[in-house]
Amino acid sequence: MDIAEPDFEDARIAWEAYRAPTPELCFGLLNREFPTLPFLKPAMEELLAELPSPGTGLGATETQLLDLIAKGHNRTKELFEPGGLLDTRVFDQWELGPLLEGLASDPMPAIAGLDPKLATLPRHDARGRNAAYRRSRLSLTEFGRAVLDGREDFRRHNPIRRWWGGTLLTNERLWRWDRESRSFGCALEAHSRP
Repeated sequence: MDIAEPDFEDARIAWEAYRAPTPELCFGLLNREFPTLPFLKPAMEELLAELPSPGTGLGATETQLLDLIAKGHNRTKELFEPGGLLDTRVFDQWELGPLLEGLASDPMPAIAGLDPKLATLPRHDARGRNAAYRRSRLSLTEFGRAVLDGREDFRRHNPIRRWWGGTLLTNERLWRWDRESRSFGCALEAHSRP
């Protein structure tokens, strides 16, 4: 397939939308057609699904992690390895660790059993961190079960400070995406500490 100037322009628009300070431009791309870039719209939907949901406060990959752990998959190797159980094209295996740590180390953790040594290991210590992940035996906390069932909102009890493209997600400015209705919004969150 030949790449033409309009294709570069579409790609530039998508990149600028993802780098914007809010996800609004990305949402707007879902209403456009990209005939020569057929994977652009599905990729944008997958990215938007990683914004916290209105019901659980988790993104799609975080929800998948909780669901797999609830089903008894308690080893990080089976969760993280490429082609493993976790179906994500947004995060690679090196980005899944910090995501998992956020679910296990916040004031109200959703996951138990993550090796506590991870909290003391430097991020660049890949060997030590990998060994700690492999020693971990994961399970859901009661709070994690409530979040997975949609009875609790993870972000109402735990802080967030994470980049989604050019958007900084914080409890004070939390963008949420509803996959069912394909809608989003930003709300000021009342962050409570246990």
